Amino acid sequence: MWAELRPIGRDAGSGGYRRYAWTAADQDCRAWFRAQAEARGLTYELDRNGNQWAWLGDPAAGDAVVTGSHLDSVPDGGAFDGPLGVVSSFAALDELRARGVQLTRPLAITNFGDEEGARFGLACVGSRLTAGLLTKEQAFALRDADGVSLPRAMEAAGLDPDTLGADPERLARIGAFVELHVEQGRALDLSGDRVGIASAIWPHGRWRYDFHGEANHAGTTRLVDRRDPMLAYAETVLAARREAELAGAVATFGKVAVEPNGVNAIPSLVRGWLDARAADEASLDQVVDGVRKAAGEYADRHGIDLAVTRESFTPVVEFAHALRDELARILGGDTPVPVLGTGAGHDAGILSGAVPTAMLFVRNPTGVSHSPAESAEEDDCVAGVLALADVLEGLACR
Repeated sequence: MWAELRPIGRDAGSGGYRRYAWTAADQDCRAWFRAQAEARGLTYELDRNGNQWAWLGDPAAGDAVVTGSHLDSVPDGGAFDGPLGVVSSFAALDELRARGVQLTRPLAITNFGDEEGARFGLACVGSRLTAGLLTKEQAFALRDADGVSLPRAMEAAGLDPDTLGADPERLARIGAFVELHVEQGRALDLSGDRVGIASAIWPHGRWRYDFHGEANHAGTTRLVDRRDPMLAYAETVLAARREAELAGAVATFGKVAVEPNGVNAIPSLVRGWLDARAADEASLDQVVDGVRKAAGEYADRHGIDLAVTRESFTPVVEFAHALRDELARILGGDTPVPVLGTGAGHDAGILSGAVPTAMLFVRNPTGVSHSPAESAEEDDCVAGVLALADVLEGLACR
């Protein structure tokens, strides 16, 4: 399975993946998912929001155990973030069949659409729509960098965007959702463990900063006459780092758009996106408020107009304690499985308000993620598959 997925959407220059929602690479990944489902005799479904499902047992029976993740990527992302969870889910089902396990609850494997938000700027679109955390109207307003709307992109991929919206009937089928994911950090590497259990997802969000100045000639405009928004933006980037250090949090300006984007032109607009995350909401508020205040001061100093828009926000997600404890019991044995928090968002976090959710992490030896250098050792991946199989057996055979 891994060998079949490896070339899809991979850029020859960077070695990273560009599997953006509703593009040809995404469609190839989706075709792979459907082929895996049908090869195992599973019932394949595409839901109203473009999420894929592969069912063993009656989907309408309710109280199903669901596992899976996503197949899309960030720009030049790694091979493991998302796909490891989907591949491991199919492999765990193969393991359960090899064991001769008889399930007493329906089992499903899913691929949630547009988890990374790389194309339309909003993460977890598929799961947000399903959970009712993103309305049809809000989804229709999403645009990519070329101005293509989400509904237009879905139509081009052969889907009907008019069906988008909350899907409470589907959520009512789910008794538990367990997502396996490569760890995006080094906690397991430092502790020497191959597999861990998630405790919580840090609160996090994205804020767009629009710095409006005045376009002018870079060679003839005196420095004192300039209204250069790049100066205020640059100082705000540095302020984000300072505020994050003060709060024990993380903050990143990782995306920027410049108009008119000419080498010999003073920009008229610099638009930057702030990603901020912290262990608690008070610390996150401290960072966001500090960056906003600093940006306003810098903008005033340089004669720049500033607009700040919160594009997304996810509060702290405490995974269902009963389910988390059940995973720890199933996997415990003689050695307790480590429980750790994460600063990365996931579909499991989005769904946690509607169904009991939990996560398993597989060791990442470098901690690098969202990069072509992202990796996991084969033995650790196999350990993740076996752990997931144990969990699915423990949950779906009771």
